[in-house]
Amino acid sequence: MRFIDNQGINDPRINLAIEEFVLRHLPMDGDSYLLFYINEPSIIIGKHQNTVEEINAEYVKENNIHVVRRLSGGGAVYHDLGNLNFSFLTKDDGESFHNFRKFTEPMVEALREIGVEAQLSGRNDLQVGEQKISGNAQFSTRGRMFSHGTLMFDSELDNVHSALKANPEKFKSKSTKSVRSRVANISEFMTEKLTMQEFRDSILRHIFKTEPNEVPEYKLTEEDWAKIHEISKERYQNWDWNYGESPEYNVKHAKKFPVGIIDLRMNVKNGRIEDMTIFGDFFGVGDASEVAELLRGKRYEESEIRAALEGVNLKHYFGNIETEDFVGLVFLED
Repeated sequence: MRFIDNQGINDPRINLAIEEFVLRHLPMDGDSYLLFYINEPSIIIGKHQNTVEEINAEYVKENNIHVVRRLSGGGAVYHDLGNLNFSFLTKDDGESFHNFRKFTEPMVEALREIGVEAQLSGRNDLQVGEQKISGNAQFSTRGRMFSHGTLMFDSELDNVHSALKANPEKFKSKSTKSVRSRVANISEFMTEKLTMQEFRDSILRHIFKTEPNEVPEYKLTEEDWAKIHEISKERYQNWDWNYGESPEYNVKHAKKFPVGIIDLRMNVKNGRIEDMTIFGDFFGVGDASEVAELLRGKRYEESEIRAALEGVNLKHYFGNIETEDFVGLVFLED
């Protein structure tokens, strides 16, 4: 594995472009990569989410917070200069996607070395006790993947609550009811106080079993940087990518499954689904818009929807979900 230095860049639109560049363009036959980055105040939106429903737009505007959509699924997260982000980029061996433990275990071990009793909890969170210190997400394409996550070292936690809108579906099965009450900083659990640089170095030291200045590294070239800035401009600085347009809808059905929230918006007219958009914080390899496209124009009745989905591997798009569950969501009673 080789480390990639992002040269201290704090712009999320560049950092996500570095990640995408590595994923799509660097050789991975014998190599994998680790990328660290720290972003300016930002909301990073999951690939399948409806941006306008995830953010507090007024607060975001007043505080000049970046809003950027990422490639991976999962929920919206708040980043700032007190949050260290990591990304493992590697070949997709067919067994690693959805295996969050494989990629979070090195972080758990590194945190325990500095006295933080972290553990993987639920689908994709790292927690200390009942409090979340890290969220993780994954993306896979053409035999390559990344698994990336946050390490809330010393973030402004009040801003997490102010910048994000909490989806009530997310908390239906939890005893704690707010974003603010569930999250905590890693620094709160440390007996010895570290700076961000010292914290970062301690993780590098654990993962590579050597001093940070001796870590094997891939150095981005001028040509690499040119491509990175091109990706940033075309995707992460693009309003259509970050916000997109939501079609009008007259039916909204949302439910939390073990794989995450799936939120269907349908425009049903004269008994047919004229349009459908699928939002949510689930993780899938395929693009959920392909499922929506299958159902556009179909009669809004159970037999026709079942027929349209026959032979479709919904696990490819949403994770471990059965056709019965999805059909039940389409016709969920309000």
